[in-house]
Amino acid sequence: MKKTDRIAPFVLIAMILIIWQVLSMSGFIPGYMLPSPVKVLVAFCKDFKLLMFHLRISLAEAALGISVSIAVSFVFAVVMDRFDFVNRSVYPILVITQTIPTIALAPLLILWFGYGMSSKVILIVLSCFFPLTVSLLTGFASVDKDTINLLLSLGATKHQILKLAKLPSSLPYFFSGLKISASYSIIAAVISEWLGGTQGLGVYMTRVKKSYAYDKLFAVIFLVSALSLLLIKLISYIEKRICKK
Repeated sequence: MKKTDRIAPFVLIAMILIIWQVLSMSGFIPGYMLPSPVKVLVAFCKDFKLLMFHLRISLAEAALGISVSIAVSFVFAVVMDRFDFVNRSVYPILVITQTIPTIALAPLLILWFGYGMSSKVILIVLSCFFPLTVSLLTGFASVDKDTINLLLSLGATKHQILKLAKLPSSLPYFFSGLKISASYSIIAAVISEWLGGTQGLGVYMTRVKKSYAYDKLFAVIFLVSALSLLLIKLISYIEKRICKK
């Protein structure tokens, strides 16, 4: 990748922030409607310790949710790949789970499982396991048929075919799904906290919204966006290290 290609996104973001700042300073957009980037940065610095406290809670929920999602999606993908009847039966149900708005599920989960971490983790799992499952299924299906036939001719079992052929082939697909799920996990955690919770970035957002502190609200939005980008970058790094081996 060329150096210009690497800095191009940062240049564009800088231009957007500069234009935003100029519009705010000129009074073209009222400050109470859209606080300037400088005000957002000041608000972030003032509430840094409080933001980090709530961020720790949201990250713990996201990490637990994504971990459970990986385990559940792996089991689903293996069973659906091995049994065609299960695949045809379960896949439509998986699709249906993704048509239900997250914001509609969150209050129900809070009603059923309370305001603790369990309701948040379940919502994150429901948001994340579908892209992971589909990615793994696509990866399993991408294995070269000649490779499978060769392994079968050598007397390999289905477990050995999964281990030696399907899992290595599915890694790039798995990491693609993981990148999507990582960003979903943060969003799902914030939404679940927003609709019902005592700690986390979503709770912080509801409090500052009620006090009309929109500069602090934008600070959380920027923090969540930056965190999602960092997670995707980290997953890309892990993918390069693992897939090179």
